Amino acid sequence: MKPGARIHIPVSIAEARISKRYDPIPSGTLYPNADEIKYLQRLVIYKDSAIIVLNKPPKLPVKGNLPVHNSMDALAAAALSYDYDEGPKLVHRLDRETSGIILFGRKEDSVSHLQWLFSNINNAKSSSKVWNEACESTYQRYWALVIGTPKEKEGVIRAPLTKVLLDDGKTERVVLAHRSSMEPRQEAVTEYRVLGPKINGCSWVELRPLTYRKHQLRIHCAEALGTPIVGDYKYGWFVHSRWKQMPRVDIEPTTGKPYKMRRPEGLDVQKGSVLSKVPLLHLHCRELVLPNIAKFLHVLNKSSEELPRSLSAEPDVLRFVATMPSHMKISWNLMSSYLV
Repeated sequence: MKPGARIHIPVSIAEARISKRYDPIPSGTLYPNADEIKYLQRLVIYKDSAIIVLNKPPKLPVKGNLPVHNSMDALAAAALSYDYDEGPKLVHRLDRETSGIILFGRKEDSVSHLQWLFSNINNAKSSSKVWNEACESTYQRYWALVIGTPKEKEGVIRAPLTKVLLDDGKTERVVLAHRSSMEPRQEAVTEYRVLGPKINGCSWVELRPLTYRKHQLRIHCAEALGTPIVGDYKYGWFVHSRWKQMPRVDIEPTTGKPYKMRRPEGLDVQKGSVLSKVPLLHLHCRELVLPNIAKFLHVLNKSSEELPRSLSAEPDVLRFVATMPSHMKISWNLMSSYLV
């Protein structure tokens, strides 16, 4: 470069520098009322000395900066401290439109150990054999309703992701990384399994991410499998525009006869379900299995080589299952009502 040379950078980079000046809203600036506290506490499905597990509803942002005042992390920090001096902190995230299990740590050490676990399981391992075995048992399972059905009933998607800048010069989009691309890429691996036959042009799919990348499941469904998630207009707009939620005749695989839908009486299909004009995103973190961090903190912090007797009888791993939100329940009931 020569003195006086001018450098042009994308607007998104300049905006990123500005946004970093704003930290997440401190919990001290939020004063949830009694109804908000009760609402958040109703979302809690498990609580111990180290973690809190919630069933997040759709359309509720998880992480908030300056423009977002009703995010789960800020409200939980202010309303879910219980008998602790400070509120819980996020361990992992879900998209705004995604529902299901979300994990908070109640202590700094539990947060750090679990964040290592979700970022790289090898970094979370220690000298404790029991802890390492519990780490190996960790997994998340999502349920999703997709348009179409994958060609194979089950498999593993190995498709790295990268970020690209769109033509407007300021919007970034996560896409599948091509081998010829010079953009930095992140490995992304997802196991999937089709849960049933295609009905009304859609299929239920179980997804198990082995890596935790932004929008990984949505992109793998839309671009790698060619079956975008119902309600995902960001990555499946073209397929949605052709699909139009029109009734279809699908064949029952064992008899070869068509399905017939019997809509349950009194069911409001317009509440974001698969038959509504504008369906909500049908992606739900249904199941989470992880180590019982409260049991192992003494060993992980090297305050003791052995577990306290009071904790030795506790389970090594914890398993949580979260019920689907109402719009997905309606879609499930509708598709379950298809009878031969």
